[in-house]
Amino acid sequence: MADNNNAAAELPNGQEAAEATASANHKQSDMPTTYDPGAAEKKWYAYWMEKGFFEAGKRPDAEPYSIVIPPPNVTGMLHIGHALDFTLQDVLIRTKRMQGYDTLWLPGTDHAGIATQTKVEQKLRQQGISRHDLGREKFLEQVWAWKDQYAETIHDQWAKMGLSLDYSRERFTFDDGMKKAVSKVFVELYQKGLIYRGKRIINWDPAARTALSDIEVEYKEVNGHLYHLRYPLKDGSGHITVATTRPETMLGDTAVAVHPEDERYKDLIGKTLILPITLREIPVIADEYVDKDFGSGAVKITPAHDPNDFEMGVRHNLPQINVMDEGGVMNEEAGAYQGMDRSDCRKAIVADLKEQGVLISIEDHVHQVGHSERSGAVVEPYLSTQWFVKMQPLAEAAIAAQKDGDGVHFVPDRFEKTYLNWIENVRDWCISRQLWWGHRIPAWYSESTGELVVAHDEEEARRISGLSDLKQDEDVLDTWFSSNLWPFATLGWPDQDSSDYQRYYPNNVLVTGYDIIYFWVARMIFSAMEFTGQKPFSDVLMHGLVRDAEGRKMSKSLGNGINPLDVIEQYGADAMRYMITTGSTAGQDLRFRMEKVEQARNFANKIWNASRFALMNLEGVAFEDIDITGELGTADRWILHRLNETSRDITRLIDSYEFGETGRLLYNFIWDDLCDWYIEFAKLSLYGADAAAKAKTQSVLAYVLDRTLRLIHPFMPFITEEIWQHLPHQGESITLAEWPKYDAALENPQAVSEMNLLMDIIRAVRGIRAEVNAPMSKKVELIIKAGSQDTLDIISRNDNYIGRFCNTSSFEAGLAPQTPDKMMSAVVTGAELLLPLSGLIDIDQEIIRLEKEVQTLNSEVERVEKKLSNQGFVAKAPAKVIEEERAKQADYSDRREKVLARIAELRG
Repeated sequence: MADNNNAAAELPNGQEAAEATASANHKQSDMPTTYDPGAAEKKWYAYWMEKGFFEAGKRPDAEPYSIVIPPPNVTGMLHIGHALDFTLQDVLIRTKRMQGYDTLWLPGTDHAGIATQTKVEQKLRQQGISRHDLGREKFLEQVWAWKDQYAETIHDQWAKMGLSLDYSRERFTFDDGMKKAVSKVFVELYQKGLIYRGKRIINWDPAARTALSDIEVEYKEVNGHLYHLRYPLKDGSGHITVATTRPETMLGDTAVAVHPEDERYKDLIGKTLILPITLREIPVIADEYVDKDFGSGAVKITPAHDPNDFEMGVRHNLPQINVMDEGGVMNEEAGAYQGMDRSDCRKAIVADLKEQGVLISIEDHVHQVGHSERSGAVVEPYLSTQWFVKMQPLAEAAIAAQKDGDGVHFVPDRFEKTYLNWIENVRDWCISRQLWWGHRIPAWYSESTGELVVAHDEEEARRISGLSDLKQDEDVLDTWFSSNLWPFATLGWPDQDSSDYQRYYPNNVLVTGYDIIYFWVARMIFSAMEFTGQKPFSDVLMHGLVRDAEGRKMSKSLGNGINPLDVIEQYGADAMRYMITTGSTAGQDLRFRMEKVEQARNFANKIWNASRFALMNLEGVAFEDIDITGELGTADRWILHRLNETSRDITRLIDSYEFGETGRLLYNFIWDDLCDWYIEFAKLSLYGADAAAKAKTQSVLAYVLDRTLRLIHPFMPFITEEIWQHLPHQGESITLAEWPKYDAALENPQAVSEMNLLMDIIRAVRGIRAEVNAPMSKKVELIIKAGSQDTLDIISRNDNYIGRFCNTSSFEAGLAPQTPDKMMSAVVTGAELLLPLSGLIDIDQEIIRLEKEVQTLNSEVERVEKKLSNQGFVAKAPAKVIEEERAKQADYSDRREKVLARIAELRG
């Protein structure tokens, strides 16, 4: 097995990188008509990798900012949930990199003990062999081959998503560095008395034949039965009735318990019962755990097959009889039922109980049944010797830090309560697994004496024990035991002098789904507090699950899973990234709709087309030529103000993880302000005869487009790099370009006020055109009555914009202009707009059109009135339908009155 400490991803094709390098200084005129996502994504990722832009440590004087990736399991392809998780992190790391931080985004993968071993065993079964046929070493060779294959697949997916990971620091939860960290943690916790080996009831997966922790069990509602049984008293004086959902476990009963204050059973406490089927004698005991008001008030006690019964059995020194083997098959303690599967045994024993007259009744019963998260098998509460971590002492420091205000900041903050509720009530953690794939437990036993030795390695175990006949524990550790060290072990810990550990720990933020707050987040916090004395990260951003368009959880059974590579193939990586990040809200599930990805693709195309127009008008403009100082037009000053305002707000929103609102601002600024308004206004200067005005507009256009691309780059890295390389710029890549900063000098409320007036005027005139069906191509007369001299001055300074975008044949503005007899009017803030009808429409033709509309509305009114006057309809139709018809009547009548009034006005 190779050392995977610094397993770097294979770089993309060298030729692609060379081509990207050569094209990193495009001319403006080189920009193609349409954007090709596939070609751009391949080219630019190769370029970024070849240049090493993502590697940390190149800004030694800058403030560090670090994220460690939640390591995906090496069990298969990444899914759309991974795409959301990873892209959110990439948005953060790209933003911080542009803001000048020394950024580290550390990649890695998880060996995923049960999940990976299960996959490989499934593969072997298809070949007709088992892991036991191969033996441990040969089987592990198969698992390592699987790991290498899927790690390569994950690398390819990361690249296609455009993730800016520092592959030079890539880690694996089963690499040599992690082995060293795991060993240290285990040994130290054992020496502190916080790890122990004991016989307790644990969750057992009979399919995978391994122990599970509590949070690896999924509870599902199952339709079952409740069996009421009669347990006779030995002295023949009567019986006690008990109920169970699992009659097969009665073979391991060692008592029946009642509440000590239950008057019904006060005289029976201490008496002996005869256990049906086995005829074994068992006592009646008293314990306050029993709920005397539930059912019969008496419960059967099976210490080897129920965690609560186990605790009661310990209190009363009851025998522990395990009636099943590790595969869920009845063992020798089950007597005549030995060799039966637990489900078959249930059927057989119910039949026998019925025959013996012991079964009183069977009732339907819906209850929660635990299932293995990995294999899907029904979990068996099972008495087994396992390794455990004492959780309460570890939890105390984490709880104290959180309550003292020095803890982790949860986003949304409601998850802090979820975290505290779990960690305050945490139970001891079963950390041993009966697997071959994973970190072997660093414990050895003397084959002659059974003496236990815990040490970092076998050599140390021999040295400290003086024993030579040592054999290592066969079990491995729970996957989460290693992954909960991930934030610090990946940075060189336990070598606390490690330069990466010193510089990048604690991490700044963890981005992960809310579904693993118990599995991983809580455990990382208490482990970090115990071994580093610090919280592992400042913030935890909890995102939701990605669900299908109907809100259902994605699953193989429903066939509704989404492969992010398929989405990228169809729409491009940028469209997928933009949709899933800006469509998400912290802590909330996201419904994945392909039409939303299509809209994001259309948005990318809008950016491309707007940029292409701009670049066609920037031919010959060099970076040194860009100057946004001096005298600028209203639209120029306005767009600089809006860019500045948007930069400030987006920076704030990204810092507070409000990606949905970030997306809305970006979309509105780019689509509305930049494309629909500024670029249109800019055409007047760009196509005009004033060379000085043209140069200023070119400067503003180049500046604004450059900064806009930077703002959206973290979300859409590929298309922004492609466009940016055509712009007049400094630097090798937009990935390293400086993040736009708020500049008070660009604030210009006057320009905003002026531009708002101009936009209001243009919108109002277009609204009047639409009302009278006058096309935009038709020139119109426009008279503006200004409410003040200031407003008139603004209109006069910008009459070229008004004339162009209102498409006027004549345009007059004044404080008291002459008012035409027949006109359309509209009021905007500070002015009244008047449009003579003679210039807008053919009045006679408009009257004819409106009279036809009146006839149509008369027919609709008559139809509805006829229906409402029909007593049969009114008597039978639902109230809602009648109300809808009355609403139609009112609407048609109102519209008819307005059209008639319009006709009267035109006839004047």
